[in-house]
Amino acid sequence: MYVPSHFAETRVEVLHELVRAHPFGALVVVAPHGLEANHIPFEIDPRPAPLGTLRGHVARANPVWRDFSPDVEALVMFQGPHTYISPAWYPTKREHGKVVPTWNYAVVHAHGPLRVIEDRKWLRQFVDQLTQRHEAPRAEPWKVSDAPADFIETLTGSIVGIEIQIARLAGKWKVSQNRPEQDRDGVTEGLRQQPGEMQEAMAHLVQKKGG
Repeated sequence: MYVPSHFAETRVEVLHELVRAHPFGALVVVAPHGLEANHIPFEIDPRPAPLGTLRGHVARANPVWRDFSPDVEALVMFQGPHTYISPAWYPTKREHGKVVPTWNYAVVHAHGPLRVIEDRKWLRQFVDQLTQRHEAPRAEPWKVSDAPADFIETLTGSIVGIEIQIARLAGKWKVSQNRPEQDRDGVTEGLRQQPGEMQEAMAHLVQKKGG
């Protein structure tokens, strides 16, 4: 990933925070026929320091857990807030007109060796953990134990766990840091006049990075 220094985010805790907030990652591996991509939810564990570990699972029927190349690090990409930025929001447009549209975004790329896990106890614990995190905001959270035990046992046998101990972690926050303060203020105001959670999230990032 191309990361100019002014767009680089290197704080591990900030990168982990984005992964937790946007856990649906794109897993990319080298397969016999070339690059193979799968989209799955991940859990991020800060251990071992300094970069932590990613965990997820795929269907046993998915060939990715058998066909990946162990000699090449896997890549997982996480997409945070992103949105179109209009040059009409820049006050400098009125001064000289030398402005163009762009796209703001925040992304995290994690690299590391992929390990396959078939242990049923591990898989059950992981599915419990993943479910609890995403059910927690609900008034009446669903639990894995709400389903019949034999049904869960059968389904557990139909998935395979994957684990990636992160060897490289890169973050890119392209959130108008390269614009003058007045343009950043204009972007923040322009975004907040648009409907949508993505625009509000990006306005917050522009304001936070600019400050």
